[in-house]
Amino acid sequence: MTITFLGTGTSQGIPVIGSDHPVCLSQDPRDKRLRVSVMLSWNDFNYVIDCGPDFRQQMLTHNVRKLDGILFTHEHADHTAGIDDIRPFFFRQGDIPIYAHKRVISELNRRFDYIFANENRYPGAPAVQVNEIKKDEPFSIGDLRAIPIEAFHNRLQVFGFRIEGFSYLTDVKRLDEDQLQKLKGSKVLVVNALREKPHHSHFNLEEALEFAEEVGAEATYFTHISHYMGFHADVEKKLPKNVFLAYDNLKLNVELV
Repeated sequence: MTITFLGTGTSQGIPVIGSDHPVCLSQDPRDKRLRVSVMLSWNDFNYVIDCGPDFRQQMLTHNVRKLDGILFTHEHADHTAGIDDIRPFFFRQGDIPIYAHKRVISELNRRFDYIFANENRYPGAPAVQVNEIKKDEPFSIGDLRAIPIEAFHNRLQVFGFRIEGFSYLTDVKRLDEDQLQKLKGSKVLVVNALREKPHHSHFNLEEALEFAEEVGAEATYFTHISHYMGFHADVEKKLPKNVFLAYDNLKLNVELV
């Protein structure tokens, strides 16, 4: 399975509009981060986790011609605002499967009612096939099983996902022990690390490192990174040997069992 990091930035992306912060002015391509998302590809399947405002650009960058579904972690705009751009896939394939908590489905329905309309549909609007994710209930994507991992973004419930040896969580501040146990044995863990300074709803670097050690994956990659984290090249030098900062367009291969 190939994991493609479509975006590794926080809600504003890097560079932040109008910012003169040194990281925003960096010429290192690893310091330029679109809104957070990954694509999982195996056999003839392509699934993305989250669909933010940079979705169109991300699909064009990677010449994605087929989309089998979208898994949503939660409803915040930096994870959902690109859903209208599924239209080219819809025109070629029909309704695009989405997978989300019922609260997230309700919020998407409120904000993008024309996508979910059953009657009097606007010509040219995309449509989705809705699949509700429930805690402790694995579900199928393609020919693989996805295990939902419940976590909390401050007080907001969010889902992470484990697919085979790959585990992905973002916008996490805490999770319960029974959910942590589902991550044990992961070959690759991806988790958010916003910055060094503590934050009320995201792991900071210290918390993310502690979490990575608890999970004990063979390799851990940090994502959802703010410009306040510092320059990619400088931060990487301070990390343990099996922990890395992810960056946009990075590809990993995770062996399927």
